[in-house]
Amino acid sequence: MRDFIARPEHGIVWITGASSGIGRALALKLAAEGYKVAVTARRHEKLVELQAEARGLSGSIVVLDGDVTDAEDMEHIMASIEYQHGTLAMAILNAGVYLPVHAEDMNRADFEKSFAVNLSGVVNCLLPAIGHMKTKGQGQIAIVSAVNGYGGLPTGAAYGATKAALINMAESLKFDLDKIGIRIQLVSPGFVDTPATRKSAFPTPALIPVEEAAREIAAGLKTQAFEITFPKRFATMVKLARLLPYGAYFPLVNRVTGWRERPPSAGHHPVTPHLAE
Repeated sequence: MRDFIARPEHGIVWITGASSGIGRALALKLAAEGYKVAVTARRHEKLVELQAEARGLSGSIVVLDGDVTDAEDMEHIMASIEYQHGTLAMAILNAGVYLPVHAEDMNRADFEKSFAVNLSGVVNCLLPAIGHMKTKGQGQIAIVSAVNGYGGLPTGAAYGATKAALINMAESLKFDLDKIGIRIQLVSPGFVDTPATRKSAFPTPALIPVEEAAREIAAGLKTQAFEITFPKRFATMVKLARLLPYGAYFPLVNRVTGWRERPPSAGHHPVTPHLAE
């Protein structure tokens, strides 16, 4: 028996963190393929611009403002989708923030915000989405993590911890969701060309345009694969590096990033592979 794959006729797609970056590009890509896409973010004006840009496409975009850190807000958005816009066929939980952490100058607020948006924000959307899909007996969920979640990287103590948690969360939920007809997938992007990446003082190997990232995700959503990761070679290398013993892993990361030679808190941070709002 093949797992459920959401098509335009099955209902609406909900994308969080759609005001910029991967979320925005993916919303346009899916709307061009005929999907009705509900987009959520805090920046209303950016979502309205996105909606206007989608005019003339075979699908459409519906603006549903919201803050993923507010569980009640996400419940209201799910109710709005269900009672005003139709069945939720797919949820793409993409909202995230990257706040660099330096051990010699740590800030509690950076951890709290990272956990609130990247981790609790996903849970706040998962609960109402699964509740809705469970009553329908089918649905598709994609959780956007990052290759940062494969292993620790400089300045990634908060961001990487949330992405590692999302990987484990998706893997763990799959066992039960499979039994109730809900398909869950994990999206692990590598370096994607966004405004944040362009400011990086570090090399960004295998950098791809945000439109290509959207194409990769859109194509992966239509497959039976659990993980959608790209660029393939780079993501595989990062994953394999994490299998090395720590005695080899830490020197390798230091050599690739040049981190050990940098002065403490130099203000030049390696950019995250994935950034959304």
